[in-house]
Amino acid sequence: MSFIYKIYQLCIALPIILVCTILTSIVTILGSWIGNAHFWGYYPGKIWSIIVCRVLLIPVEIHGHENVDKKTSYVFVANHQGAFDIFLIYGFLGRNFKWMMKKSLRNIFLVGKACESARHIFVDKSGPKKIQETYNKAREILREGTSLVVFPEGSRTFTGHMGIFKKGAFQLADELQLPVVPVTIDGSFDILPRTAGFNFVKWHRLVMTIHKPIPPKGKGTDNISQTMEEAYQVVMEGLPKERQGFVENKDQ
Repeated sequence: MSFIYKIYQLCIALPIILVCTILTSIVTILGSWIGNAHFWGYYPGKIWSIIVCRVLLIPVEIHGHENVDKKTSYVFVANHQGAFDIFLIYGFLGRNFKWMMKKSLRNIFLVGKACESARHIFVDKSGPKKIQETYNKAREILREGTSLVVFPEGSRTFTGHMGIFKKGAFQLADELQLPVVPVTIDGSFDILPRTAGFNFVKWHRLVMTIHKPIPPKGKGTDNISQTMEEAYQVVMEGLPKERQGFVENKDQ
C-alpha cells in the first residue's frame, strides 16, 4: 500500500498540487494588486490548502471552532510539527488571518511574492531595526481587525515534541490587549517530519484543536509571562501522551 501511495503521489497528486500552487500564487498576486488583499490573501490560500489535503487523501479532524468568535481579533499560537501545519491552519482554521513567517520564505518562487502581496508578515531578525519594523507591521495588521497566526517555537520540531515558546506574539497580544488562542496540531510530524527533507509524504491523520481564548488579565511583563506559560501548557496537554514533554530544538 505504501508503494502504491508513493506512485499516486508522483503521478497524480504532485502534478495537481504544482498546478494549484502556481494558480493560487498568481490569483493571490493579481487579486491583491487589484484590491482587497484581505480577501485575496486568504481565500485562494484556503482553497489551495484544502485541495492539497484532499488530493493527498489525508483525513483532517478539527475540534474547537465553537471556542472563537468570528467578530473578534485573536493572536493564534500553535506548535510547529511540520510543513503540513500550514495546510491545516490555512485550510481549516476558519478565520481570516495573516501569518508571521520566516523571511527566507519570501525567496520561494511565486509563493513568496504571493505572501508579500497578501500582506503576510516576514520576520526579519537581521538587526534591532528590522525586528522593530516586523512588529510595527504586525501591530498595524492587528489594529485593522485581522487575526494573526504565529508559531512561537520559531521553527519546526526535530522530534515531534514541543520546544520553547518565544515571547514576541505574546508581547503583541499584551500591547493591544487581544486574546491569545492556543492551537494544538498533531499528525503533521508523522506526515512529513523536518528531517525528511524533500520526500514522499506518509499517510496520517491531521488533527487540530482550537482551545478556548486566554483573555488579557492585565498589562505588562507579568501578564506576558503568565499568558505564554498558560498557552504553552494548554497546547502541550492537547498532544497525545507520547508527544508531551519538552525537548529542546537544536536551532532554537
